[in-house]
Amino acid sequence: MTTLICNCNQTMSLNPQVLGDALDEDLSLHTTLCRRDAPAFQKACRSKDELVVACTQESRLFTELSEQTEGAVPLDVRPIHFVNIRETGGWGREGAQAMPKMAALLAAARLPEPEPVPTVSYQSTGRLLIIGALDESEPIAGMVGDVLEVSLMATGGRGMQARQYPVIAGALEQVQGWLGAFDVQWRSDNPIDLDLCTRCNACLAACPEGAIGLDYQIDLAQCQDHRACVKACEAVGAINFQREPQTHSERFDLVLDLRDAPAFAQHAHPQGYFHLRGGLKAEGAMATVVRLRDLVGEFEKPKFFTYKQKLCAHGRNETVGCNACVEICSALAIRSEVKRNQIVVNPNLCVGCGACTMVCPTGALSYAYPRASEQGVKLRTLLATYAKAGGHDAALLLHSEASGGTLVGELGRAASLDRKQVRGVPARVIPVPLWHTASIGLDVWLSAFAYGASQVWVLMTGDEAPQYRDAVRAQMDVAQAIVNGLGYSGRHFRLIEARDVKALDAALGDAPAQTVKRRATFAIQAEKRATVELALDHLMQDSAAQRAPVEAIALPGASLLGTIAVNKDTCTLCLSCVSACPASALQDNTERPQLRFIEKNCVQCGLCASTCPEDAITLQPRLLLGEQRKQLRVLNEAQPYHCIRCAKPFGTLKGIEVMLAKLSGHAMFQGEALERLKMCGDCRVVDLYSNPGETRIHDV
Repeated sequence: MTTLICNCNQTMSLNPQVLGDALDEDLSLHTTLCRRDAPAFQKACRSKDELVVACTQESRLFTELSEQTEGAVPLDVRPIHFVNIRETGGWGREGAQAMPKMAALLAAARLPEPEPVPTVSYQSTGRLLIIGALDESEPIAGMVGDVLEVSLMATGGRGMQARQYPVIAGALEQVQGWLGAFDVQWRSDNPIDLDLCTRCNACLAACPEGAIGLDYQIDLAQCQDHRACVKACEAVGAINFQREPQTHSERFDLVLDLRDAPAFAQHAHPQGYFHLRGGLKAEGAMATVVRLRDLVGEFEKPKFFTYKQKLCAHGRNETVGCNACVEICSALAIRSEVKRNQIVVNPNLCVGCGACTMVCPTGALSYAYPRASEQGVKLRTLLATYAKAGGHDAALLLHSEASGGTLVGELGRAASLDRKQVRGVPARVIPVPLWHTASIGLDVWLSAFAYGASQVWVLMTGDEAPQYRDAVRAQMDVAQAIVNGLGYSGRHFRLIEARDVKALDAALGDAPAQTVKRRATFAIQAEKRATVELALDHLMQDSAAQRAPVEAIALPGASLLGTIAVNKDTCTLCLSCVSACPASALQDNTERPQLRFIEKNCVQCGLCASTCPEDAITLQPRLLLGEQRKQLRVLNEAQPYHCIRCAKPFGTLKGIEVMLAKLSGHAMFQGEALERLKMCGDCRVVDLYSNPGETRIHDV
């Protein structure tokens, strides 16, 4: 392994000895690696060793230099790992104290790339539909028409006289789909047929009310039925007031929507759909035009999730239990199929936010880009190296690669220009980029705390869906309640909302919180609940001496941990809850009427409560301490009911009594028929065939 560090023209205070000791490598300090010291980089390029360059500013230059260096290892054989230690710490008021953080970032950059994940493919031939006023649509069409096949759906406006693009008119009813597969449906109910119209303007001149505009559609609210337009268009025949409204549908690869309200109400729009209110006057208009021009061909994106139906607590017996993923998805990519006891995720609509995996209590949905286990290796490496280099009270700042990474970079640059006013990223704060900040949750946060992090912060910059912020905050409340309940003081988990440098700089000033005495070494597992259990076991052992003797820790309602309370006065031990439980938390007893429970298995999905016919079950979020949490315990038991004919137990006394009370007034259960309900199944059959008073089918 070769690591190259540079103090960027002496704008950072780097200590190669401290960094080298933490990385077990002899490091040389460079001043201008991208200029005067470039031969050192070229020498490293010729080595087959893994290469880490502590600079992202000049990554493009280094890449080109490697390709031009004779004898350099090809980049597809040995890629270069670039890591930012400048804006993330070196360019800050505490830059000189940031060696442990820099060592941690360099160590994480040495890790192998995550395992590849399956991909989702899109194919686009460039068929673009622009929805909006013609005077806004046509200029954009002119910018992309040389590479895209453009159609316009007019919503008014003044169109060009020349017919350069097909124009659709009518009431838009539906747009659905994704890149390469948008199905658009509209209803044409205007008397003017644009396919026949020659744009001769004779109808405009003839209409006494001025009800026809240059979009060549009649405003029926203004039309007074003079029909002068019909006479003017007689030779062409494009106007017909008796034409029946028709519904049309067509498929497009791309959709550009210029209207005030988008066609899709959800926060995350499908790939290939762009909402640009106001056309070219809108912010980011040119970037959207450039993006549209590039969307011809075949494209791939990662399949961000994996789904294990056997773990899913969404439904049982057509009863919905956990619906968290369906409710939180900002792309409407998840739908319920409760008849099949599962959810269905559309990978074409999924945008990879991962919020569904964060709120999933069972781990049926897990994030795959990268996997939680790979994130765990990275976090453990960061924190272990940070501690090895002498760092204390590490705070992990989880942020998105895009907007979050940009804001962290702006903070570092602002601190380099004015350290009196801007502190920059503190020495103990380690930025960790993620594809999306909602992609990891309780299992990873608690594991990071167990690995030695003093705090875990999630940065959101305003681009996220509102429900994501609420969900992250709710899950962090659960994590905070657990660690505080175990005796760790301070605020360990926090959602930071910042849109500018000033807000972020102020938000990173929290004092450290109490952390673990002994850092954990377990690996984050593929199964979410297995990881949670490993983290809880470590934290319970680590905090045993310092916490007050409590039996259980009360948790907020968003918890995936807890127990259930059973109303023994109303529970009949019908055990429908046992068959509904997806996690085997509820169990029966084959030897006697009992409802038993293993609290460790409970995912708080609520299926037992929604299934119970007596409404006898309520959820109680909590963390039970001690071994009882992992053991079977009896929640309710009842006296068995014995068959009045053979004395064999076949139900519970309360259950049979409730049944008799409900059916005693029914005409079919009178006299001997009611008494037969007190018998076991075998004896009922015997009684039916042996009773001479019973009417038989062959007697009828």
